[in-house]
Amino acid sequence: MRVAFGKFVAGRVILEGEPFEEGADVAVLAADESGTFELSPEEEAELLEAIAEIERGEGIDGAEFLRNLKRPVE
Repeated sequence: MRVAFGKFVAGRVILEGEPFEEGADVAVLAADESGTFELSPEEEAELLEAIAEIERGEGIDGAEFLRNLKRPVE
């Protein structure tokens, strides 16, 4: 998985750095006007636990994440 930053210009997202491969699946998360993201205490706790899981080696790679994301919910 790769994280990239950019700006929305004339109806398109212009990314900094190396371009993504043609046809790459991407997700967009937009910061508010201040350039920050606000989380509730519950969301922050969930994010911190997710970071701890990754640090313990309990994460999955980006390709597996995308496969799981595309799997229909039963």
